[in-house]
Amino acid sequence: MKNICIIVLLLIFGLSCKNKTVVKHDDNLYSCSMHPQVVSHKPGKCPICGMTLTQANKIIVNQNTDDIELTDQQVQLGNILVDTLQKRDIRSEMNLTGTLNLNASQVVSLNARVTGRIEKLYVKTTGEYVSKGSPLYDLYSEELNNAKQEYIAALERKSLFKEQSLINFNELIENARTKLALWGMTAAQIKALEKTKHAPLTTTFYSTAPGYVTSLEVTEGGYVMDGGTIIRLADLSTLWAEAQVYMTQLYQIPKGAIATILVPGETREIKGRIEFANPEVATESGINVLRVLVANPGTQLKPGMSVLVRVRSAGSNTLFLPIDAIIRDAKGATVWLQTGKNKFKSHMVTTGFESNGFTEIVSGLKEGDAVVIRGTYLLHSEYVFKRGTDPMVGHSH
Repeated sequence: MKNICIIVLLLIFGLSCKNKTVVKHDDNLYSCSMHPQVVSHKPGKCPICGMTLTQANKIIVNQNTDDIELTDQQVQLGNILVDTLQKRDIRSEMNLTGTLNLNASQVVSLNARVTGRIEKLYVKTTGEYVSKGSPLYDLYSEELNNAKQEYIAALERKSLFKEQSLINFNELIENARTKLALWGMTAAQIKALEKTKHAPLTTTFYSTAPGYVTSLEVTEGGYVMDGGTIIRLADLSTLWAEAQVYMTQLYQIPKGAIATILVPGETREIKGRIEFANPEVATESGINVLRVLVANPGTQLKPGMSVLVRVRSAGSNTLFLPIDAIIRDAKGATVWLQTGKNKFKSHMVTTGFESNGFTEIVSGLKEGDAVVIRGTYLLHSEYVFKRGTDPMVGHSH
């Protein structure tokens, strides 16, 4: 650390001349390793601690190019390391906040098939579990009662006239039976009418699907129209874990990837498959919704729970550099290329996403380039001093 401070200081002094290349033999400087602010043009002792001043050569800067040239000693003291740029298969792990919600594909809406008045409700609160075939409500309907009477009358006429009638009673009976079935009566209820020849004033309707009651849209004594919603049921055997993800992250997630769902208070990890990414992005926040299908055996997970969705990104076989190899400011991103022995040049690049300490290089470099991956800030401080307040002037692209 002390040596690096010395080199930075020497860089500043080494660029004090801006009109020609510094190649003098008497431009040695001496500095204290404990107090780098002490600089002298001749040997001696530090006036602060009394230590012998150490010698270091100035960095040679060619003012006609963007190159910076160092000595072997300066490269060693500056801890400068160069590596050949190669493609890497980088995979990252993203942790997204989310919420468990109902699986909309397993939500069933049970609707009235005929107009009438609700005489009795067998299910009165949300959250109740309703099995398939269990009674839901009793309905009084004049239309349905008239249809029942028509069916009974057709049966009686057939038995009365038998073969002597020219009327096709079988067709009349079948039409009446079909109407009752379309209006929601079960085969057992129709069979009971045929047997007893008695039509009760109210008709019991049964659930055609199992599930938990999520909403109840009617009350006892209230009227319901044909097609009106009576109750909504949800099957909780699977849920959706919906997580928020930024568009810059979305393209890293492969379609159909497996995600890990973590529930606070739960030690187990739940696996699920990514099924959907909302194609519409919230304009204000730039956030998208990612949906993961989660199995829920025993219905231990409940809608509304907060979860953490962990997703591994797709591998990207492209050019990557360590994050510390890239210099960033308001004007862009730059790296340092090695142009010769101990010679370096600043170069602008376009970067992509970051993962596991690496940054994607979208443009500006090619595979095989010799790039400085350590000691870049030392070179950058030299470059800023050389170029003044706008270090981007003269950059290669």
